[in-house]
Amino acid sequence: MAARIAVFVSGGGTNLQALLDAADAGILKSGEIVLVVASNPTAYALERAKKKGIATAVAWKKELGSQEAFEAVISQKLAEYEIDLIVLAGFMNILSADFTSKWPERIINVHPALIPSFCGKGLYGLAPHLAALEKGVKVTGATVHFVNEIPDGGKIIDQKAVYVQDGDTPELLQRRVMEEAEWIILPRAVEKVSAELKG
Repeated sequence: MAARIAVFVSGGGTNLQALLDAADAGILKSGEIVLVVASNPTAYALERAKKKGIATAVAWKKELGSQEAFEAVISQKLAEYEIDLIVLAGFMNILSADFTSKWPERIINVHPALIPSFCGKGLYGLAPHLAALEKGVKVTGATVHFVNEIPDGGKIIDQKAVYVQDGDTPELLQRRVMEEAEWIILPRAVEKVSAELKG
């Protein structure tokens, strides 16, 4: 029986698409995406899920008013769909220690840098790429890690390096890190953890 996966999203859902493509290609076979949770009602990722017939839910903190209410809605959905594993795929909300402690080594995140570089509070979206370019590093990449109470602080599952090129802007670098690292290691890590959960 496959691990039941919930993917948490906030925007376009390109990492979600990488997971859906990996499932179609037989790379992700030990887990099944049964729920997509968006932190904002206009996230295009919701459309990607609907096209695949996957259940969706929205937990909008702005509307719910507090972290507690936000996490209560999410927890209710996770229970309803009997979720085994949570994958954060471009999810722009920090989860509380209270929430993460209930899911030890069952929440995975993809971070657009080689942890421990360019990670932690405030370093998400374009920020890690901007920081890498400002620092002048020659190699960056992506990391998939378990989530705990410290932002980007959990145990590393997989990493992949990407070379920085002359003339890179944060946007160009972001795209290359996604294509050459995130979309490869995220499905690989989700398959690995799903297989271990069900093994």
